[in-house]
Amino acid sequence: MFPLHRNRRLRTNDAIRSLVRETSLSPTDFMFPMFVAEGKDVSIEIPSMPGIYRRSLDLTVKEVKELWDLGIKAVNIYVKVNDNLKDNTGKEAWNKDGLMQQTIRAIKDAVPGMIVMPDVALDPYSIYGHDGIVENGQILNDATVDALTRMSVSHAEAGADFVAPSDMMDGRVLAIRKALEESGFHDVGIMSYSAKYASSFYGPFRDALDSAPGFGDKKTYQMDYANRIEAIKEALHDVEEGADIVMVKPGIAYLDIVREIKDTVNVPVAVYQVSGEYAMVKAAAEKGWLDHDKIMMEQLHCIKRAGANIISTYFAKEAAKLMQ
Repeated sequence: MFPLHRNRRLRTNDAIRSLVRETSLSPTDFMFPMFVAEGKDVSIEIPSMPGIYRRSLDLTVKEVKELWDLGIKAVNIYVKVNDNLKDNTGKEAWNKDGLMQQTIRAIKDAVPGMIVMPDVALDPYSIYGHDGIVENGQILNDATVDALTRMSVSHAEAGADFVAPSDMMDGRVLAIRKALEESGFHDVGIMSYSAKYASSFYGPFRDALDSAPGFGDKKTYQMDYANRIEAIKEALHDVEEGADIVMVKPGIAYLDIVREIKDTVNVPVAVYQVSGEYAMVKAAAEKGWLDHDKIMMEQLHCIKRAGANIISTYFAKEAAKLMQ
């Protein structure tokens, strides 16, 4: 009751505000998404994602060392697959000498402590740009799950700490967990993209990997952004099937989902602040309409406040440098 309680007393100066701050942010909260391309000494900036590059393996390893020095302990890996290696089976995805497998091995050799979470989905390997095997214009669930299990085991064999299925096929977490167990990879975890929405925020990412769907859209497997209860159900199913971490994607526009899932599951929750969210801040800052660093840090704090244990963000390097 006023004046016994004056809430502004705890906002008087920066020292007291820092002392009572409820949410703290650290570089160890971040995971950095990385795009890897064939070749050597290759560094191609993605036009719709200023400051983010497709890099060859040698430069990727160099960047991973920089991330580690900044205090960032996890990377999420995506590969740009040459068109001649794409088909409708995704078989290049479990090639033991494929670009993803080479990347995992190289990172673990260079920085053994770095947590490597390779993406598990068929769209970079598909001639159709879809996350699954296509038959008569339909995305096959069970045949795709079989391919994803082979892909996951291949990643584990290369040295991945976690596999990260982002495809949204039904039953894939259980199938992957069983395959990892049967192959002896008891300690390889699963970070499941449990609540991945069919979002327009992904546009720049598809430019990065040239993986836009060749027909239709992804709404038969990614979630309707109008739904909330469905996200909770998906996360609970994935935990029951063996997911060690569940992810919500995208980030800022879905923080209500983050909080509900965080309050429901008993595993860590990851949030992917996706390419479109990154690109909007960059574009507005370039125009002088927003203060880049202030908006970046505000958004990251808000994601953490909503319940994220892990934030996969293209801002990870910039934020970590600012914190230093």
